Amino acid sequence: MRTVTLQSPPYAALSIPPAPSSSSFSFRNSTLFFNTWLPQFRASSSASTRFALDASSIQTASTTELDAVSAFSEIVPDTVIFDDFEKFPPTAATVSSSLLLGICGLPDTIFRNAVDMALADSECYGLENTEARLSCFSSKALVNVGGDMAKLVPGRVSTEVDARLAYDTHAIIRKVHDLLKLYNDISIPPQRLLFKIPSTWQGIEAARLLESEGIQTHLTFVYSFAQAAAAAQAGASVIQIFVGRLRDWARNHSDDPEIESAQLKGEDPGLALVTKAYNYIHKYGHKSKLMAAAVRNKQDLFSLLGVDYIIAPLKILQSLKESIASPDEKYSFVRKLSPQSAASYVFRDEELVKWDQASLAAAMGPAAVQLLATGLDGHADQAKRVEELFGKIWPPPNV
Repeated sequence: MRTVTLQSPPYAALSIPPAPSSSSFSFRNSTLFFNTWLPQFRASSSASTRFALDASSIQTASTTELDAVSAFSEIVPDTVIFDDFEKFPPTAATVSSSLLLGICGLPDTIFRNAVDMALADSECYGLENTEARLSCFSSKALVNVGGDMAKLVPGRVSTEVDARLAYDTHAIIRKVHDLLKLYNDISIPPQRLLFKIPSTWQGIEAARLLESEGIQTHLTFVYSFAQAAAAAQAGASVIQIFVGRLRDWARNHSDDPEIESAQLKGEDPGLALVTKAYNYIHKYGHKSKLMAAAVRNKQDLFSLLGVDYIIAPLKILQSLKESIASPDEKYSFVRKLSPQSAASYVFRDEELVKWDQASLAAAMGPAAVQLLATGLDGHADQAKRVEELFGKIWPPPNV
């Protein structure tokens, strides 16, 4: 992965379903990474299960593997930097605590003024309680940056909800309402927004209630079928599954029934979960879009063709872009997931329950429990670090 200094035009993007289309943005280990949606790559509505690489489908010698796979799924570049902006232009964005840390670490970014203006906000400034004041600053900063991004991209902006609220449904809803009001104050309509919420039971329930209000949600940290099915029943706009993280867990742990069931069938646990979740969503008519993240290689991507969105590392996309598709190439382009194949998928009776808190807790194995906890701890730590940083640099200079 390559590092990048935020310079104009820094269009950040995150794994988000398109409203025309979407993108993704994250900050890890003091390095900015961009996940950018490709507007020209749309999931195919064709019922065909095989991409016919013949003279009619490959009209010119310049047709690439990326063109071929993009007939089935929207391909989302991961870790795209500004040097690649023209190759992979983003159409949507996300804002998070990790992004705020990155902005504060790069004072020349065009988003720094959005943070400084948040720290000078009179409403937050007047709060006597230090914890409330810092939380107010953080919310204002997220929305100010999100508002700037909304002016730069045509698609939706996703805003992360504080992971420390993950086990409090009403607190999540209050936070989303607060963020939505702040966005309304700067004239960003709700149709341009998504809110990224952890897939605890409380987060899933919050998503259900928010979606009933017409507020779009993106459920993350999904590591089990029970979470995916509950999220679909809740009507989440986007459900994100991390393929590679499940594989990594399975290599170093055991005694997870869901993972062992996939392995006994000779299946990769991450790929198997995406397949099962996709089939559930499409067989039973749920509105959710499914996103496969943490894709590690070409074969992963080929195995997921047909899922709504695939987040792939830049090195994979570059290889696909540079490879010319031909009838005799090594990999055949087959649509692995489709509404037609979903219709014939057989689920067990216990998988078709109306999920509630008790059944979800009972069904989540150690992989989902541990990976969810790890994700929450990491994001909660980032939120805390932002508040600590704001406490040190407030009030900002020259404002």
